Amino acid sequence: MKLITAIVKPHRLDEVKTALQELGVHGLTVTEASGYGRQRGHTEVYRGAEYQVDLVPKVRIEVVVDDGDTDAAIDAIVRVARTGKIGDGKVWVLPVETVVRVRTGERGPDAL
Repeated sequence: MKLITAIVKPHRLDEVKTALQELGVHGLTVTEASGYGRQRGHTEVYRGAEYQVDLVPKVRIEVVVDDGDTDAAIDAIVRVARTGKIGDGKVWVLPVETVVRVRTGERGPDAL
């Protein structure tokens, strides 16, 4: 099993959720996040005053999938989250030793 973590623009969240559901992913976790990459934030003007926004709003999506579904899930996330502009986000994958469903005590792939 693998833990896929994706940081994407907030307005792409619905597309990512839909793409993962179409692959048969049954659950995911979404967290509001903020940060910056190469863009180093941006400048905004509010009531005539210019100020620097250092941290850009993002969403963090986490999903656990079987090893065989990892590449398809990554491809789906990248395909729908990509706008072609700086700040589209990142996706990374970590191995998961075990998963336990708290309600039933099921372990491994049955707990997904």
